[in-house]
Amino acid sequence: PEKIRCVACGICERECPPKCIHIEMETDTTVPIPINSSEAEIGAVPTTIDQKKMKVGTGKPARRPAVFEIDYGLCMYCGICVEVCPARNKTEAKLKAINMRPQAPLRDQERANWDFFLKLPEFDRRKLKLGSLRQQQIMQPLFEFSGACSGCGETPYIKLLTQLYGDRAVIANATGCSSIYGGNLPTTPYAKNNDGRGPTWCNSLFEDNAEFGLGFRVSLDKQFEFALELVRKLGAIIGQDLADGILTANQSDEAGIYEQRERVAALKSKLVGQTTAEARLLLTLADKLVKKSVWILGGDGWAYDIGYGGLDHVLATGHKVNVLVMDTEVYSNTGGQCSKATPRGAVAKFAAGGKPGGKKDLGLIAMTYGHIYVASVAMGYKDEHTLKAFLEAESYPGPSLIIAYSHCIAHGINLDAGVGAKQQKLAVESGQWLLYRFDPRRADRGENPLQLDSAAPKGKVQDYLMSENRFKMLTKSKPEDAKRFFAQAQQDADRRWRHYQFLAGRDASAPAATPAKPAASVDQQP
Repeated sequence: PEKIRCVACGICERECPPKCIHIEMETDTTVPIPINSSEAEIGAVPTTIDQKKMKVGTGKPARRPAVFEIDYGLCMYCGICVEVCPARNKTEAKLKAINMRPQAPLRDQERANWDFFLKLPEFDRRKLKLGSLRQQQIMQPLFEFSGACSGCGETPYIKLLTQLYGDRAVIANATGCSSIYGGNLPTTPYAKNNDGRGPTWCNSLFEDNAEFGLGFRVSLDKQFEFALELVRKLGAIIGQDLADGILTANQSDEAGIYEQRERVAALKSKLVGQTTAEARLLLTLADKLVKKSVWILGGDGWAYDIGYGGLDHVLATGHKVNVLVMDTEVYSNTGGQCSKATPRGAVAKFAAGGKPGGKKDLGLIAMTYGHIYVASVAMGYKDEHTLKAFLEAESYPGPSLIIAYSHCIAHGINLDAGVGAKQQKLAVESGQWLLYRFDPRRADRGENPLQLDSAAPKGKVQDYLMSENRFKMLTKSKPEDAKRFFAQAQQDADRRWRHYQFLAGRDASAPAATPAKPAASVDQQP
């Protein structure tokens, strides 16, 4: 890394698929690193550690020292960090703040830096402004070193999820790529923080993962309800003030979660030694009083195809579950078969002559219910939009669905060349992929619930299609079919854009038009 030109934007950390780039932040502007620790505890600061200044915190915080560090032993050399880096060297234009270099001369130095970096304490999550990607990226990731393909487009979304909610997340993972690199036993990429908290993760089948995740939600809600009932009954034992604090806790932000955990710790200390059946039962349920975040993960093969019936049912129930669909537009893990998410003209198994039909619009189907939060995101194109969608989805009191564009080696792109973010940019700017958020809470305020967050297409769909071998190969094997499919793909994109533009432009506060009176039937006519 050429750290001296770094602008501390955090984009490299956000996009890194194996999560080998980390950021640590100074917690007190008056104390240099080592932070809140003595040199005897964590050792001398390596002279090769470089600090950058970064604005962090709510209000108008001062700039604080930050350390960007790379685990060279687990870097997969995909080059995405170099591709997305916005910083430039004014004297040598081809260089950025981070550049690819031979690893061997840097290995010993950076191994020492990494070992020191791991000893640094984590920044206080309560002081971060989570709506700012630059600040949010300082949060400790609880998903890292997954072993997914070099340059994988799925893993950054899971990493973001665990940064935001990993210390209280309960994850149901459908069979597919995410379950393979997520459960590559005997190791696991899911980690725990210094307090011993991390995601609860389990893999279910292709066909029932949504129901599996709903089971988590229902059981957690029941345990939470039962624990509250016991707190009310045992108020005299645990103290009425503490009981009232637990019962009325606001857990909508990091500060509220932290305070509830402190109350639960105090509750457990009061229950230890109690012999009544209810007190002993409450001790086993006390941790359920802290808000849990239930996430249902999977790819398009699960969500669009094999598990769609269950997913539709779970979303329709209205329960508070968050669904993350990492859309690679193909069955990636099982060999690249065509799915209902595969776009028109793409070559895949069972569609060797190019898929003749268009892509299923899962987001539009979910929006028809009216009570589901729906977002379509592409982190490689607009990262702040992705972060906003995750925050809104979790805060929404009902079911949420996030459909995340995930570039994949099955697309026929060279991920080792770091082109993933470029492909996402091409997809959005051509209109092949739309960015939007549908939030039913806006309708309650008299606003249009649908926000179309991507601009009008400014390129041709064919330019995007020809950048990926899954489309390009059809021009060699069946050129006439390719020409027809590509023209239809442009029509698909134009039609989709106009439809979403119309829906997002409607005045939600205007009264609905009075339906015309139906014409009288033959039997009703005089």
